[in-house]
Amino acid sequence: MPEAHEPVEAHHLNADEAHLARLGYKQELNRSWSGFSNFAISFSIISILAGCFTNFGAGFNNGGPISISWSWPILGVFILIIGFTMSELVSAYPTSGGIYWWASKLGGPAAGFYTGWLNLIGLVAVTAGVSYGCATFIDLTISTYSDSFAADYSLTRVFVIFVVVLALASVLNIFSGHLMAVMNNVSVWWHVAGAAGIVLILVLVPDQHQSFSYVFTERFNNSGYGDGSTSNLMFWFAIVPFGFLLTQYTITGFDASAHLSEETATASTVAAKGIWRSIFYSVIGGYILLLAVVFAIPSTPDGAPDNAGVGAGGVAYIFVQSLGTNWATFVLFISAAAQFFCATACMTSASRMTFAFSRDGAIPGSPVLQRLTSSRVPANAVVFVGIAAAVVTLPALIEVNIGTPEAPLVIPVAFYAVTSIAVIGLYLAFAIPIWLRWRHGSRFEVGSWNNGSKYKWMNLVAVAEILIVTLYLMMPSLPGGNPFSESDFEWKFVNYAPIVTLGTLLLLTLWWFTSAKNWFTGPKHTIDQAVVEAFDA
Repeated sequence: MPEAHEPVEAHHLNADEAHLARLGYKQELNRSWSGFSNFAISFSIISILAGCFTNFGAGFNNGGPISISWSWPILGVFILIIGFTMSELVSAYPTSGGIYWWASKLGGPAAGFYTGWLNLIGLVAVTAGVSYGCATFIDLTISTYSDSFAADYSLTRVFVIFVVVLALASVLNIFSGHLMAVMNNVSVWWHVAGAAGIVLILVLVPDQHQSFSYVFTERFNNSGYGDGSTSNLMFWFAIVPFGFLLTQYTITGFDASAHLSEETATASTVAAKGIWRSIFYSVIGGYILLLAVVFAIPSTPDGAPDNAGVGAGGVAYIFVQSLGTNWATFVLFISAAAQFFCATACMTSASRMTFAFSRDGAIPGSPVLQRLTSSRVPANAVVFVGIAAAVVTLPALIEVNIGTPEAPLVIPVAFYAVTSIAVIGLYLAFAIPIWLRWRHGSRFEVGSWNNGSKYKWMNLVAVAEILIVTLYLMMPSLPGGNPFSESDFEWKFVNYAPIVTLGTLLLLTLWWFTSAKNWFTGPKHTIDQAVVEAFDA
């Protein structure tokens, strides 16, 4: 790690290195990523073949088909607006610290401290969530093909697969940063071809499909709240919003384009495009994919849509019942492989954020976490993320059943909690610099890509959407997880997302006021301050 007084000769720097030097950093990471690779990592982390399938039940059981056919495009527009506001920020400040760096620059050390920790929590959780979803789909793929393997199912077995996925993603990330760029390029085409193939299979193979009326008007309430009612205000303003997790979790992680900006050529332009383009194409592709899945929902022998079966079995049930074992196994394999690509990309993004935050001394053990290998890869940061992701997912070993002993319904409460933590952490981290940029108004020095005067309404809309969705994702998703319920409450039903998020924020606040505010000054320059001032002159 270079000392803060190390000089940099400006006339030897290319445009990217000069921009980075102006922000106070020497080029340390290997800038070998192309614009396509930068787009690819965000597109891979969004992964419509991951979030659309692993969180399908969150949308379907909380509102029915309308919670998918209408919520997805509406929320997609709002998330695209969030992406536009972040594209403007990364164009001005293309650093690996990304979100945290923006908040520090615009709001000072305290804003940067909280933003960085929220972002780190979200990135660790999204790595955990995607890796656990990948493990679940690996297990489903093998179980669909092998009855004997399916008979030995256990949460412990899924957790072991999950740990293996984390380990493989870690090893691949440690091996080479350039390898990650290549993998993400391959991942884009896997997602495009895989999603297109699955859509065609769902259109051509099933003997029957549901009607347009079913897909766009059918609603039901499997949440356990409101006695199953679908006509009162609670259904529209509480139940359906629980299903927002499907869209909000799937379309997240696009800040990876910012975290990899120090490794990307012409970052001030292509990283900005990488953010909003990854969202735009994912919203469109994900919507087509989800509609194909809902249209392919099987019917019961009496001809009615099999809502109960789908509610209990998710997309795997749809694939097996509508496509048969062989096609279902093939589709699940495509999705599981895509989710592994996604998990590996999440590890890359989270480790770069850990490196950047450690570079500025914000994480205990920073001197160790900021070290680079001879290939200029933050290997210690990778290991840290992998271990933290495994720890936060430990509650997934606890089985949560509702229903009757004869017909139990297993609810992945821990998985939904981890994915909620990811959404809450990441989007709250996004909201802080977006809000601060709005407050700066015309004082904000825009980069080569910007929103012009449209930031005045875009940034406010983005912050409002984040706060509203965050509030819903902190609510108990099951009646048994409601601490005010006198008879049904059990800890295994609790959505621990608010406990982890708010508990961490409380600890951070205590840490800030008792210690961190005395030594944490925000981003530290790794080049001579005189060089930074020379660029600003």
